[in-house]
Amino acid sequence: MLRKKEFDFFKAMEHLASDGLEASHALNHIVTEFDSEHWTQKSEQVHQIENDGDDDVKKIMHELYISFITPIDREDIVQLTDKLDNIIDGIDGLTYEFAYLNIQEMRPHTKEFIDLICEAVEAVQQSVKEFSHFKNSKTLNQNIENANHIESLGDDLYTKNMAILFSEEKDPINVIRWQKLYASFEKVLNACEDCADVMTGLVIKNS
Repeated sequence: MLRKKEFDFFKAMEHLASDGLEASHALNHIVTEFDSEHWTQKSEQVHQIENDGDDDVKKIMHELYISFITPIDREDIVQLTDKLDNIIDGIDGLTYEFAYLNIQEMRPHTKEFIDLICEAVEAVQQSVKEFSHFKNSKTLNQNIENANHIESLGDDLYTKNMAILFSEEKDPINVIRWQKLYASFEKVLNACEDCADVMTGLVIKNS
């Protein structure tokens, strides 16, 4: 009798990380080509990626339940999977915020935030790709450090743009809108840093 092929948890988490990268690229396209009349259709791509990510998470959790042996501790797989899912959820949440906050145009420097998000998500994706052979990887630590550095750049950009918002914006509704959005941009970057920090801890634990 043929044995069932062993589930590859590392590959599954790689796929989830790639979902996050795809979602960040879709968000970048929405912001770069922002059109208040038609951008909601473009958001559907992000929503679909988020749904696919949820399916990935469910598959990983199911396999954890039925698998006898896992490559690293089950709780570690759950933790890393959850952190990867948070990145996708954060990006997807931004598209909904654009809608309910009734954003009609992007403020200056918004693209800088999105570029940082794309870079941070890519650093996470590359880290997850290397994670399965962390003992011999020559690039894992650098990718993790990149994610942390990008989050620091995001903190600086957040502080700068919040100062500009409160000093120059005269419409109090716009202040509320963009205060919320800036916080959500930073939340995605924080999610990337959280994921990178988890990988650092798991490398130390399993070395």
